[in-house]
Amino acid sequence: RHRAGEEGNNQQHKHQHQQHTRHKTQRREGQEQSRLEDMRNKTERNQEEEEDTVRFTPLNKGEGEGGGERMNVETQETQETEDKGASSSKGTKRKIEYRKVSVPQHRFTPLKEKWLELYTPVTEQMKCDMRMNLKTRKVELRTTDKTEDSSALQKSADFVQAFVLGFDINDGIALLRLDDLYVECFEVKDVKTLKGEHLSRCIGRIAGKGGKTRFTIENATRTRIVVADTHIRILGSFQNIKVARDAICGLILGSPPGKVYSRMRGICARMNDKF
Repeated sequence: RHRAGEEGNNQQHKHQHQQHTRHKTQRREGQEQSRLEDMRNKTERNQEEEEDTVRFTPLNKGEGEGGGERMNVETQETQETEDKGASSSKGTKRKIEYRKVSVPQHRFTPLKEKWLELYTPVTEQMKCDMRMNLKTRKVELRTTDKTEDSSALQKSADFVQAFVLGFDINDGIALLRLDDLYVECFEVKDVKTLKGEHLSRCIGRIAGKGGKTRFTIENATRTRIVVADTHIRILGSFQNIKVARDAICGLILGSPPGKVYSRMRGICARMNDKF
């Protein structure tokens, strides 16, 4: 009885499977037939449209002379315009370059306040596009068809980077106008490892009372200095940065400001004599 029941169940399963496969084949055949019918209908429509289209009749002998001259003039004008467009496209087609400047959290609000002052020189003088990506917190720069100078993109990126590092916008614009200006960054710990009160006294020596020492070094060496906690940033030419860096390193190592002033005056006098 058990075997007979199993055989009956197997036959039922086979019968159901055969029916399922028959339905699948019927569906596939129906889909193929509908596709063939659609293709036939499309070809018939295209043939009807081709038959309905009006074909231009050839010009008569009387009309041929004037009409031919008009056609020649039109073709010459179109060829000239195409040649001009091709030459202009060849001249203006340049590879678009991109730069990204990351903005830290504490410089985000100053960037919002001074955005227009940053945007106008980059777009008007350098002829570059600039936008702020709020998701990645980066200033994105790219060249356009109007950018003439190849170094305009790098100059504008340095200009934005200088503002992010803490320099004034009027000082940063010098990076756009002059070629031999650079920004150098270093920390106090790169010169000497100081901790606690020793570090705070070192920063006080660099800044001076009311920023007097920093202003003196800036005016003597024709540079701009930003002291942000233990980070020191210097903007200027290569030789001037070297003189200012040596003076700041002397202050970090513990030499008094008077000694640094006298040494710096001697170096600046020598540089002026050379010039």
